Amino acid sequence: MAKKIRKAVIPAAGFGTRFLPQTKAMPKEMLPVVDKPVIQYVAEEAVAAGIEDIIIVTGALKRAIEDHFDFPNQDLIKNLQAGHKDELLKQVQAISDMANFIYIRQKGMYGNGTPVLSAEPVIDNEFFAVLWGDEFIYSNPPRLAQMMDVHARYGGAVISGVRIEHKEDLKRYGIAEVENVEGNVYKIKKIVEKPEPNKAPSDLATHGAYILPPEIFEILRNQKPGTGGEIYLPEAIDELIKTGYPVYACEIVNGHYYDTGNKVEYLKTVIAFALQHPDIKDEFVAFLKSLDLK
Repeated sequence: MAKKIRKAVIPAAGFGTRFLPQTKAMPKEMLPVVDKPVIQYVAEEAVAAGIEDIIIVTGALKRAIEDHFDFPNQDLIKNLQAGHKDELLKQVQAISDMANFIYIRQKGMYGNGTPVLSAEPVIDNEFFAVLWGDEFIYSNPPRLAQMMDVHARYGGAVISGVRIEHKEDLKRYGIAEVENVEGNVYKIKKIVEKPEPNKAPSDLATHGAYILPPEIFEILRNQKPGTGGEIYLPEAIDELIKTGYPVYACEIVNGHYYDTGNKVEYLKTVIAFALQHPDIKDEFVAFLKSLDLK
């Protein structure tokens, strides 16, 4: 039987160049979606799936992330108590209590494989999850919980899968060549990173969340830099597949993918969540209806 997965790595060391100048001094992972930063949605997904330790891999100018998940300072607590804002106080106190937060500074070459390798010292030879800090899938059951179910049944590594609706968008993602195992579970033969649409092996993008074995670290350590001198996690996973190690795609059911890493998709996400928020949705809908969108 597969052991319980207790640890999740959230890479959050990028520069956020697509959101400059906003991200000059504020991490892109802290951009708000109504009243919570993006990275809190990611952490909450991990906790909902049973994760106990959240390892956030940070870089320069990322102190706001640590402050957010820290226990609220006494001045804030006193202010909320004086205003009898008990529900808000409960919410901010719960943030630091949701998991054990561990912070590591990224070291080494740039690329999305580097923060994963940076987390090796605290993984302790266990299977672990990886979730990006600037995107998430809102689903029921939670995305990571669905992936853990696949891992419990089949073992191996597991990657979340999302169908890409528009063919021209295939070149934005790692697209998997797969064979069906059962239902929404596929065995991955290889991953083609950002293929031209007419050369894509399928329409199933495999990205966003991963369950990985500790063997991935040795591959990342010996990986040669790719495009732009970067270390890429999908390339390491391809090497893992070549060794015969089973890697599965779990096509997420009842889910919607929110890519908050670019301006337009971020704004779509904010609007979608505003339309669901119980405190503001009615007023917000009325505002949208009042706009002249000719």
